[in-house]
Amino acid sequence: MLTPYAAHFDTPAGYLDFARFGPPSRDVVAATARAMEESARADHTTVDGLMRAEGVARDRAARLAGTDAEHTVLLPNASTGLFHAALGVREGVVLASRTDFPANHYPWRRTAELGRATPRWIDPAPGGGVTADLVSAALTDEVVAVSVSAVDFRTGFRVDLAALREAIGPDRLLIVDAIQAFGVAELAWDAADVVVAGGQKWLRAGWATGFATLSDRALDALEPVLTGWTGVEDVGVFDGAEHPPAPDARRWSITHLSPVTAAAFAAALGLVERYTVAAIEGAIATRVAELTDVVERFGGRVLSPADPARRAGVLSFSLPDHDPALVAKALHAEGVTPTVRADSLRLSPHASTPPEASERVAAALSSLTARRPDGPTA
Repeated sequence: MLTPYAAHFDTPAGYLDFARFGPPSRDVVAATARAMEESARADHTTVDGLMRAEGVARDRAARLAGTDAEHTVLLPNASTGLFHAALGVREGVVLASRTDFPANHYPWRRTAELGRATPRWIDPAPGGGVTADLVSAALTDEVVAVSVSAVDFRTGFRVDLAALREAIGPDRLLIVDAIQAFGVAELAWDAADVVVAGGQKWLRAGWATGFATLSDRALDALEPVLTGWTGVEDVGVFDGAEHPPAPDARRWSITHLSPVTAAAFAAALGLVERYTVAAIEGAIATRVAELTDVVERFGGRVLSPADPARRAGVLSFSLPDHDPALVAKALHAEGVTPTVRADSLRLSPHASTPPEASERVAAALSSLTARRPDGPTA
């Protein structure tokens, strides 16, 4: 546990579902409350004052992504960014993983229906993810982009973005959904042309927060189909004419975001900057290793990559001869919150998760199995 970081949170010890939702810090709650209180006492300075949070959040997201504010835009969620990217590809084939989260499928299905980019689905090996070799084998002259999740939502498989960039070359676009990785895993974000992430999971910013970064290549290649009135040049000139899209990442803006959620996002990103991605990632890796040991001691079958270098904060497993729903019931009885799937369970700790979480998981699994760390029981 990263103790100074953990001191900002009130999350129960057994909460292990950060890959689904990350309970926000007291800092985020306070920033949200302050913004709402200021809006309730509105005067001639209120709106402009509240809107400044968007710039703070954009700057912090840009720094963490290794870019600048001109290449960064705040968005209400990751899906909005993925649709911007997908609709921006005029034609050609886009490689995408068949096993990826559905949010990465529907934008490409819609582009195909509209006669724009066409998805070509690739199939990672069971328990694996998208690799440079897999992508290289699928490349043809028609392929103009690769769309991938930085970390697989099922298993925590960590994609090597630098290797993907080398495999696809300098002319194809690399579009990355970073929602399961950003802020908690150090990846080569600069290898990607588009990075999108929502803030409600590992960033612990609450819902309706997110961002995207666009490389110069993406700004040149992607058509700004969804540009709204806040994404154009001379945004404050209301002359009835159509204005050209902004020259930078602002072109992905459709309308003003909530300054309340922007304040929350800024606070959450500030904590990540303060305690560093490296320290947060290290604390999470320690907890995942402990949980892996517990699951294996009680006969669980780990579905996540065995190599710590190829996985992020997700531990997926099944318990042979036990329905996942019944395993979940035992975990709930010990105060543990997992993600429950039809065929498996997913544990995803954070840097604030204490060692007690592993003890709770051990108690739950021991109640279900006759196999114990010191051998079978009578």
